[in-house]
Amino acid sequence: MTGELTGRTVLVTGAGRGIGRSEALYLAAAGANVVVNDPGVQIDGHGGDERVAAAVVDEIRARGGHAVADTGSVTDWADARRMVDLAVAEFGDLHAVVNNATIEVNKALERLSEAEFDDVVAVKLKGTFAVSRWATSYWRSRVEAGVRDDRAIVNTASGSGLLNPLPTQTNYAAANAGVAAMTMVHALELRRLGIRVNCVSPSMVRSRLTNSVPGMDETTPEGQLDPKDPIVVAPLVAYLVSEGCPLTGQVLSVRGSSITVNHGWTGGAQINKDAGLWTVPELAESLTALPLEDPFDRLASALGGALGGQGRDAFEAMVNADLDKC
Repeated sequence: MTGELTGRTVLVTGAGRGIGRSEALYLAAAGANVVVNDPGVQIDGHGGDERVAAAVVDEIRARGGHAVADTGSVTDWADARRMVDLAVAEFGDLHAVVNNATIEVNKALERLSEAEFDDVVAVKLKGTFAVSRWATSYWRSRVEAGVRDDRAIVNTASGSGLLNPLPTQTNYAAANAGVAAMTMVHALELRRLGIRVNCVSPSMVRSRLTNSVPGMDETTPEGQLDPKDPIVVAPLVAYLVSEGCPLTGQVLSVRGSSITVNHGWTGGAQINKDAGLWTVPELAESLTALPLEDPFDRLASALGGALGGQGRDAFEAMVNADLDKC
C-alpha cells in the first residue's frame, strides 16, 4: 500500500501501543503524515509516560516516514483542540482522525466505583467526541473558506458493547456502544461537509487489554498471518481514511482476516393487540411465547470457541465464579 496515503495527515489517538501503534505504523508506511497521540498511561488511565508516543514517532521516522508526537489527554477539552492544531501546524492540514484511545477497569457492578465508571467513559466516549468535535470545527472552517477536501473519522468500538457485552465491563461496554451510536449520528450530520464517519470493532486482537483472555497467547505457524496480531485492523482503517473511500455510517467488526458489517439493534419478533391497553397477564402470556434469546446463550455462542468450547451452563458457571472475584 506504499504511497496510497501520501499527502494525507492522520491523527491517531492511543497510538503508543497495541492497535493504535499498528495503525500509526501502517498509515505512515502508506505515506501518511501521522500525529501519534498517547499520554502513555497505564491500562486503568493512571500515570503517564511521554516516551511511549515518542518511541512510535522515532520508529516511523527511522523508516523514512513523517510523524509527530502528542501526549495530550483526549478527555481534556483543550488538549483535544491542541492535537488538532498540532497536525495543522506541523503538516499544513488534517484529513482524518482515528479515535482509538481507551482504558479499562473491569469490576463487578457492585464493586465498581463512580470514578472507575467515569474514567473509562471519559476516555472512550467523551474522548471520541472531543477529538471529533475539534477536527470537525477545523474542517467546517475550511469549507466556509471554500476548501472542501476529503475528510474522514474512524472510531473504534468493541464487541463488548456491540455483539457480546461482557460481565465486569459495565463502563467499557456502555462507552463502546455509545461510540457506535455516535458514529451513526455523526455520519448523518457531517455528510453535508464532505466528512465520512465509520467505526471499526476489533475482536480477539492481542493488546494490553486482552492479554489475560484465554487463547491470546496461542502461537501461529511461521509464515502464516497471526489473526490476533493488531496489524489485522490497520488495512481497514487505512482504507476508511483514504481519499475517495465511499463508506460512511458503517460499523465493521474485524476478526483475523474476516470483516463483518454490523447492523446494530434491529427489530425482532413482535406482539400486537387489536384494541385497548395491554394487561399484565396478557403480556406474561404473549411475551414469554416469543423466541427470546438468553444473554448467556449469546455470550457463549460468541466466545465459547475462544474459551475452549464450554457448554452454555459451564460457561455461565465460569463467568459467575469470575465475577465473585472481581
